[in-house]
Order: sequence, then C-alpha cells, then structure tokens
Amino acid sequence: MKIEKIEFHKTEEKEKPVFSVLIPSWNNLACLKLCIESIRKNSSFHHQIIVHANEATDGTLDWLRENQVSYTYSSGNVGVCYGFNAPYSLADADYICLIDDDMYVCPNWDKPLWEEIQQQKDEYFCISGTLFEHTVSRNACVLSPYDFGKSPATFDEKGLLEQYDKIPFHDWYGCNWYPMVIHRHIWDLMGGLSVEFSPGMYSDPDFMMKLWQLGVRYIKGVSASRAYHFISRTTSRVKKNNGHKQFLLKWGISSSTFFKYYLKIAMPFTGALTEPEMTTGLRLALVKDKLKRIFLA
Repeated sequence: MKIEKIEFHKTEEKEKPVFSVLIPSWNNLACLKLCIESIRKNSSFHHQIIVHANEATDGTLDWLRENQVSYTYSSGNVGVCYGFNAPYSLADADYICLIDDDMYVCPNWDKPLWEEIQQQKDEYFCISGTLFEHTVSRNACVLSPYDFGKSPATFDEKGLLEQYDKIPFHDWYGCNWYPMVIHRHIWDLMGGLSVEFSPGMYSDPDFMMKLWQLGVRYIKGVSASRAYHFISRTTSRVKKNNGHKQFLLKWGISSSTFFKYYLKIAMPFTGALTEPEMTTGLRLALVKDKLKRIFLA
C-alpha cells in the first residue's frame, strides 16, 4: 500500500474542547456533512472536530475550509489507521473521541460519556456510545433494525429524534464500536491505531487488544449515548488486508476468542473486567487458535 504525504491544517478553537473528535473520511461528503452538523447541534459541550480527508475529490476540502474544521489531508487513500492517527496530531483535548463519518450523533450523546469519565478513578478506561442501524445486525451491541434511512438523502431525522431515547437497552461490555472515548495518555502509550493493519481490517480488534495489554479493564458501552449509523461501506473500494490472520499471528489468539472470553462483548455491563476464568470453553478455543496459528505460520 502506497502511503501518500499527509498535510496538516488546524483551525484554532474559540474555547477549550472537552473531546477532540477524530473522523476519517474518503469522498463521503454527504455523510461527513451530516455527521459534523449533528456533533455541532446535538452536543452538550464544545468539541474540537478534526477530519482526515482521504483523496477529497468530491469537494470535501472546500467544505471543511468554509466551515472552519481542522483537517489533515492525503491525495490518496491512506486507510483508517492513518486516518485516525493523523488528525490526532492536531488534538487539543485530553479526551479523544473516534467517530466514523457515516454516523449521526443523537442529542446529548456526549453527556452520558462525560458523566462516565467523571466517575473514573484513573485514565485506564474505554467508553463508547450505542448505535442504531437500519438493517438486522448480528452485532448484539447494536439496536436494530430501526430504519431511519439508509443514506443522508433518505434520512428521517425527525423520526429518529422522536424515538432515539424511547427504545430500551442496557449498558454493555466490549466497546469495539464508535463513538469511542479514551484519554490521550492512553492513546500515546498504545501508539494509536497499528498501521501494519492498513488499510484497516481488524485494526479495531487490535486497538482493543492493545488497551487490554495496557491494563485497561473498564471497557463499557453506554446505552444512554446514542448515534445512528448509515453503514456506508467505503471498505468495498479497497484491497483488504488479511486482518484475521494478522491478529492471530500478532497476539496468539483469534479476535473471536478475545471478544468472547476477555471482553465479554455485548454482555450486560456489571463492572470492570477481570482476567478470564480458564473454563473448558476457553481452553478449547485457545487450542484451536494455536493450531490455526501453526497452520498459518
């Protein structure tokens, strides 16, 4: 994968931001506009927004400049890992929030996240919001199917705003999805997203594993913080890396074993995670992973 030179363009903030919100985008201006507009009108606090514009042949750069949004830019697509790492270099806030450009954040999305942060005794946490999606999802952390539109052009904003806080759900374990907030000290310790996973397949599970290796155990999805996800699949435009194989060879276990037994993904949240109990199920999963690793090597 050829890495293009990245440019950096910062707009000074008029007040200190609570979150620095990082958004990678690749010629997806309609979604990006809606995402940024939702952050600006639906947030309880002021946040710094920083976009990485991949390629930007669709008018993205002009729109970012006109709307005074900080951004980094590459003339080609550098993938999601650089797409988050580059805008981080312009971040002013202590708290780093990762969001995809095809998300619309609901009113006061940031307040429950901030309240969770205020309860923490240290910086070793990872906290995320909860997503709505328009089609049936196998992801038990997602509220679906709730169809408020499959694109900005068909978006039923009024319908979403009438319903988003009336649908019951629980706080959950896992936190592998955005919007996600961590402290910048933790980001610095782990080095952001691992660029060897470029253009980005399995960079999220790797991100979570790096948090685990650092000792982060308060990993929580917050039901009260909600966003709508259009599922704009820009990954269909790239040659994908074999992230499953990379993760297994790098960490010695599969992402599925890590999610199920370590992160307890999607299970109701009851407190900070602990080391997993060595059950028969975990032993069998680790043996299978070892055999897969030997075969792949």
